[in-house]
Amino acid sequence: MALLEVIALDARDAVAAQEGGADRVELVADMAADGLSPSPTTVAEVRAAVDIPVRVMLRLVDGFVPGDLGALVRRTVDLRSAGAEEFVLGFLTPDGAVDLPAVTRVVEAIDGAPWTFHRAIDHCADRAALRAAVAELPGLDGFLTAGAASGVDHGIATLIAEASGLQRILAGGGLRPDHLPRLTTAGIDAFHIGSAARPEGWDSPVSADATRRWRAALNVRSSG
Repeated sequence: MALLEVIALDARDAVAAQEGGADRVELVADMAADGLSPSPTTVAEVRAAVDIPVRVMLRLVDGFVPGDLGALVRRTVDLRSAGAEEFVLGFLTPDGAVDLPAVTRVVEAIDGAPWTFHRAIDHCADRAALRAAVAELPGLDGFLTAGAASGVDHGIATLIAEASGLQRILAGGGLRPDHLPRLTTAGIDAFHIGSAARPEGWDSPVSADATRRWRAALNVRSSG
């Protein structure tokens, strides 16, 4: 069965995602900045509201540089204390290389928890070099990627080419149902949606019905 992950901003979103058949939520704050770390209070509320796994964003500033690394590590510790058990992270240097010291320091702070390297990979200077640099870090189990900074429309060939790598590809970033046949045929079995679960926009909550339609589309592809 293909994995479906839905972006949630709060407990209401997470409940709707679970009702619609999502397997996991990515919990973030401030989508105007493309998703920052939520508060520890929000993490605790979401963990209490749903049974499905919750991946918590570790990102304090817009863009892909880590910002104040000490503050980020302190927030990570606070989020773990609030119940966060899975995470999403990824940092680049100003020239577009993976910021391995920053990534490694945060991975140490999550202490072996599973994590996704997020769409910073779509903005890096060398995807293959980034993947190789982080491949052995503990807990890494996938890359959230559209294959291109501009989205799946332009990156689908890259996603297909990377589908056979050691870490799972979590396809997301402008993902549409019509992308699914090519992606699933290539062996990609994990999918991430944000605005697609909110037909009325980011000012409205996650729609269980919209999530359910994605779940059904993935089930058809998985059974086919």
